[in-house]
Amino acid sequence: MGLTITEKILRDHSNEKNASAGDFILANIDKCLANDITAPIAINVFKEIIEGTDRDVFDKKKIILTPDHFAPNKDVASAEQCKVLREFAHEYNIENYFEQGRVGIEHCLIPEKGLALPGEVFIGADSHTCTYGALGAFSTGVGSTDLGVAMALGKCWFKIPQSIKFIYSGRMKEHVSGKDLILHTIGQIGVDGATYKAMEFTGEIIDHLSMASRFTMCNMAIEAGGKNGIIPPDRITEAYLNEKHKVNYKKYISDKDADYFDIIEFECSDLEPQVSLPHLPENAKPISEVDAMRIEIDQSVIGSCTNGRLEDLRVVAKILKGKKIAPKVRCILIPGTPEIYLDALKEGLIEIFLNAGAIVSTPTCGPCLGGFMGILAAGERAISTTNRNFVGRMGHVKSEVYLSGPAIAAASAIKGYITSPDYI
Repeated sequence: MGLTITEKILRDHSNEKNASAGDFILANIDKCLANDITAPIAINVFKEIIEGTDRDVFDKKKIILTPDHFAPNKDVASAEQCKVLREFAHEYNIENYFEQGRVGIEHCLIPEKGLALPGEVFIGADSHTCTYGALGAFSTGVGSTDLGVAMALGKCWFKIPQSIKFIYSGRMKEHVSGKDLILHTIGQIGVDGATYKAMEFTGEIIDHLSMASRFTMCNMAIEAGGKNGIIPPDRITEAYLNEKHKVNYKKYISDKDADYFDIIEFECSDLEPQVSLPHLPENAKPISEVDAMRIEIDQSVIGSCTNGRLEDLRVVAKILKGKKIAPKVRCILIPGTPEIYLDALKEGLIEIFLNAGAIVSTPTCGPCLGGFMGILAAGERAISTTNRNFVGRMGHVKSEVYLSGPAIAAASAIKGYITSPDYI
């Protein structure tokens, strides 16, 4: 019996050369990541491990620290958190520490900097670390304790997950993107439908899907309970990497006779843009159905590690150009990195946003986790391109978050209720 791409990567990073799904392994880590929320705990664990020894971090080039969640510092507590990262990075000469002004939303920044590659084992003390599976890496979120151990030893324990193969066929309609594919998928299988499974995305639609949409899909694998999301590297992956960084890497693909826990197929020719209603991503409905509900909004958030890339901003600019945000709506746009911000500025996108009456923020996770830059009051509703809409996720426990792709979020900001560009 053959192996899946996930099994192959994890087997090759361990000493268990016959390991397969269900086996426990101690894997060698290629990269590890933490942010201003999770790193301080990991740093404490690391220091406990090395106390009384002359040990150093396992590799100064392979640890990545990003103050991006409550940064720029929103209060004294967040300033203290960021200070811990800064001092640790300077003490241990961490090469990939990104100070504010250079930092971006971590899961947008890391691929942009060439810090995630096909075939790697990449862990992060952030659940959306599964984003880098879009490049053909095994990439997953871990706890801060595991991250602290990895910073010292360069290793992490895993149970090799079984894989579910998702096959997407047909041709996507206008305004349908990777965000709609993954919301629809989670809507069909539920938020626990892939618990501790590798979600392997394949099919003719994936073969032609942009890297931005691929990152979005793998980013939200965790929202179906997945251990990781992964797309076998292909010509689109290679073109992206060659444009950004000419680096060496090892590509893996699944064997034709690989053993899958399940195979799920979606014919997507009639798929509409999706909206996930409160308070779970699995509450996905087609936009035609949601439009008929006439759900008024107070805020539209466009950005995050899910949809803060240049492709997303271009979609929004096309819809907002020459139009105005509804008087009662706050529209907040958050480019994922300084480079994305600068590219949007050069292309005239920022001017379009400001002329429409939108707010443009420095790169930050901010409102996605109810941090700052867009907190909701009781009774308020937001349409958001972020990845979670749990109770209280973006502010007050009596607020509501509706998830969508950039096209729906932009159109809704104009009309003042959740709708499609097709209806404005």
